[in-house]
Amino acid sequence: MKPIPTPLAFTKMHGLGNDFMVLNATCVPISLTAEQIRLLADRHFGVGFDQLLVVEAAQHHTVDFNYRIFNADGTEVEQCGNGARCFALYVQDKGLTRKNPIRVATRAGIIELTISSKGLVRVNMGVPKTKPADIPFIADGDADFYRLDADGVSLKIAVVNMGNPHAVLLVPCIEQASVQYLGALLESHPRFPAKVNVGFMQVLARNAIKLRVYERGSGETLACGTGACAAVVAGRCAGWLDDKVRVQLAGGTLQIEWAGGNASVLMEGPARKLYDGVWVCP
Repeated sequence: MKPIPTPLAFTKMHGLGNDFMVLNATCVPISLTAEQIRLLADRHFGVGFDQLLVVEAAQHHTVDFNYRIFNADGTEVEQCGNGARCFALYVQDKGLTRKNPIRVATRAGIIELTISSKGLVRVNMGVPKTKPADIPFIADGDADFYRLDADGVSLKIAVVNMGNPHAVLLVPCIEQASVQYLGALLESHPRFPAKVNVGFMQVLARNAIKLRVYERGSGETLACGTGACAAVVAGRCAGWLDDKVRVQLAGGTLQIEWAGGNASVLMEGPARKLYDGVWVCP
């Protein structure tokens, strides 16, 4: 394996337990191979994280920064909601900007991040997409739910793109849901050409749900911001949920708002810096 460039300064952060290694590439570009990222992500031999976040200088005058996300398996992905909140805290903590809100370009489009006086970060995640071609998901037509066969099991799923693809399943009890088994099956299901994140949603009330998410390239995480948004969109489209929903994840709680139609999804939750470090291994 090609050696990882050293010294490599980084910051370890998390959003509700969904943890990240954050790199500052605003002045000097940082290029890592998938193999190098997998080593850094290893919780025994590396730093350990669910996703790697790379902060880059803006490539257009309409935004303040560029934001890249890599899963623990080294694949680059389009969006990460918990990472976006950490991104906002990071660029302010490092003195890279004093703006609030902050406009950030991702592979999925532009998002807007606002740090509140209470230390929470509110993210405008943009308008959700539910048409199969936008997920992408192979289907004969548009519907609120689709039947899908996985290893002989017939499942009823909703599909939502929140900058990255999600499949959402309604379950009676998330503690008893087959997250590892079904998550792995659906992640690489042939009807999802770009793979998919899989959310398991339990509706508690019209304004509250529980959620577990199996993320493509990382497995189950303690929290998934885009997954929370996708679950609320699916629940709103089905008529189960109101426009403001408290989403309970293993790592904590997010507040999600969606008025429906062409309105943007708004996500609010905490972000935390854990420590600064330097990778010096050969």
